[in-house]
Amino acid sequence: MNIKAIKTEEEYKQALKRLEEIFHAPADTKEGDEAEVLSILIEKYEDENYTIEAPDPIEAIKFRMEQIISMKN
Repeated sequence: MNIKAIKTEEEYKQALKRLEEIFHAPADTKEGDEAEVLSILIEKYEDENYTIEAPDPIEAIKFRMEQIISMKN
């Protein structure tokens, strides 16, 4: 297990690929620990590089109202 901070898009993609490979590893194993640490590093990278801004409250209400109306039709 050679884990380090994720600083580039390429490292991010490699980390995602590795996490996909070991995602279902049992918790108390070497790969389970690796998956846990990788998920934390990936989340940190995503928070810093793929921020999602909160929607405008009025637009969010309009969007939800449209969803409800379309569900009734």
